[in-house]
Amino acid sequence: MKTMTQQYVRVLTIAGSDSGGGAGIQADLKTFAALGCYGMSAITALTAQNTRGVTAIHAAPADFLAAQIDAVMGDIGAHAVKIGMLHASDIVHTVAAAIDRHAMAPVVLDPVMVSATGAPLIEPAAVQAVVRELFARAALITPNLDEAALLLGRPVTRAAELEGAAQALIALGARAVLLKGGHLPGDAVQDVLAIAGQPPLRMTDARIATHNLHGAGCTLSSAIAAQLALGLDLPAAVQAARHYVRQALAAGATVRTGQGVGPLDHGFAPKATVLRTGES
Repeated sequence: MKTMTQQYVRVLTIAGSDSGGGAGIQADLKTFAALGCYGMSAITALTAQNTRGVTAIHAAPADFLAAQIDAVMGDIGAHAVKIGMLHASDIVHTVAAAIDRHAMAPVVLDPVMVSATGAPLIEPAAVQAVVRELFARAALITPNLDEAALLLGRPVTRAAELEGAAQALIALGARAVLLKGGHLPGDAVQDVLAIAGQPPLRMTDARIATHNLHGAGCTLSSAIAAQLALGLDLPAAVQAARHYVRQALAAGATVRTGQGVGPLDHGFAPKATVLRTGES
């Protein structure tokens, strides 16, 4: 007989580990906690990494990744899922199968392909596997311009090209795209949210002066997943997540961590863990 109990709002991240703590699984879990969610993880790869770059990658076997996901979903469950670094085709296949097996939704896919320091984080064959197997399964994909160029096979170099590039990703099968324009020059940062069948939304904010940008993309996609788990619709979740990341960037702007590109301040204003009533 089922009873009603208090439960945490739960979010699962399927991504790579950053030993330096600024990006990947570590950034995801910090973000979930800061936004009042209970975070869980399934690690796709270990990286030897710090603020100056990635020096080594050790992949998790596909069957062990599946075991991690099954352990979490078979017992605890998740109100939303964030997917990050998937370095190889067999890992992409494993995650796609797990999404179907556990009916995981909503899914936010951050197609992590190049680190902030320029290191490749995905095998070439896996790029098309991500498009073929994960685009349609995700509620949202969140590429930056380097990742969009790999996915589309052409560069995106001007702000005027953002809407067209986002729509081109929709045409590849994505249900919704947040195309991040932070790599473009200028005093403003422009992102475009395109949802299939709806007019695109351009969001523009003043650029925050900071060298500490490591893990910003991971943090944004994790914050969107958290906001979806908390009950916001997709446009509202994107707006709330962007606001959180901007605050985290500003809070950590003057902090020195390591000798390279430092992390955000994820915990600038942590929230209490949110509870909801559910069946058990």
